[in-house]
Amino acid sequence: MVAEDGEEFGVMDTRDAIRAAREKGMDLVEVAPNADPPVCKIIDYGKFQYLAKKKANEAKKKQVIITVKEVKFRPGTDEHDYSYRMKHAREWLTEGDKVKATIWFRGREMTHRELGSRILEKLEKDLADISEVEMRPRMEGNQMFTIFGPKRHKGGAKSASSSQSGGGGGQKPAPAPAAPAPPAASATPAVPGTPAAAPVTPAAPAEPAAPASSGEKQES
Repeated sequence: MVAEDGEEFGVMDTRDAIRAAREKGMDLVEVAPNADPPVCKIIDYGKFQYLAKKKANEAKKKQVIITVKEVKFRPGTDEHDYSYRMKHAREWLTEGDKVKATIWFRGREMTHRELGSRILEKLEKDLADISEVEMRPRMEGNQMFTIFGPKRHKGGAKSASSSQSGGGGGQKPAPAPAAPAPPAASATPAVPGTPAAAPVTPAAPAEPAAPASSGEKQES
């Protein structure tokens, strides 16, 4: 027997186990009937049922249930009946269900299987925008059938990435950085053993000559 908190009491008599559960105001529930000996646990049975039901509901919500619905045609189905059944098939595919299209043949109609093939080919074209063929047309007994499934969107990620790259089309790319200026030419290193040239001092500008006096003009 196991308590609610996981404490183990070991092997007990059934009457003693029931008495211990009643003393705690709880129930004695058999949780492992196939074990030897069977394992019982002292728990609140009402709470146990509630948690089990809640867990089952959560698991049910995560399940994806896909049903297969059927539309039936005859080799001589007219255009009105065909359109009526095709619209139902579109509704079911839009809701996420699969569609089984069946052509029933009777008697001599078995010799004209091409009529059924034409109907299924036309149905495939009319449903091509929302469905994909999961099973190609095949014969079983006196009926020909094919199965359509909802179309899977494979290009979602590609379209999202392309929209992000195309959204910035109005922005001009940043200009490329200017190339760095070439380093200034360094002076040629002196050869060992050669005397270094003395620096050239720029010549001072010549002073203007003083004007000659009037006395010097008379002597000349």
